[in-house]
Amino acid sequence: ALFMENARKGSIVSRANSIGSTSASSVPNTDDEDSDYHQEPYKESYKDRRRRAHTQAEQKRRDAIKKGYDDLQAIVPTCEQQDFSIGSQKLSKAIVLQKTIDYIQFLHKEKKKQEEEVSTLRKDVMALKIMKVNYEQIVKAHQDNPNEGKDQVSDEVKFNVFQGIMDSLFQSFNASISVTSFQELSACVFSWIEEHCKPQVLRDVVIGVLHQVKNQLY
Repeated sequence: ALFMENARKGSIVSRANSIGSTSASSVPNTDDEDSDYHQEPYKESYKDRRRRAHTQAEQKRRDAIKKGYDDLQAIVPTCEQQDFSIGSQKLSKAIVLQKTIDYIQFLHKEKKKQEEEVSTLRKDVMALKIMKVNYEQIVKAHQDNPNEGKDQVSDEVKFNVFQGIMDSLFQSFNASISVTSFQELSACVFSWIEEHCKPQVLRDVVIGVLHQVKNQLY
């Protein structure tokens, strides 16, 4: 009985050892487990660093865009808030861009207008300089010959000469022109010019008027 009991216990121990060895063989190598344990956190930290760098770059880009819009809103006068009822509410990006475009177009028009005004002023200055030179020459000529111009006729005499010439021409014009219709008026005007506005006719009219004015003066 003792021999049988020892044999049974030996069989149980043998089976236990075989089961333990089988279970141990199914368990992964502890060295590989340690290696995987150290390698997996390294992969995750690399991804985290890439994700963090991308997030920082994206945040910088957004901050730069926001700063650009804030600068535009501060520079462009039309972007200033006019309605105080909305408080601190900001303009949308689309409105800021549109107001900026409108303001730039306004500045271009103002610049073109100012350039045109400057060009006009330069022409005026040039004309005034020419007039100044002419007047200086006239003054100098008068100073050199103070008696010159005393016998010149007045503006009234020149007007009388012009009036006499126009009166003479109007008399012939009134006697020759018919106003029954526009077609007849046009035909009469051309015939009057060909007949009464010849150089010789005008010369005789002017000579007659000058003689008349001369007789009135002297």
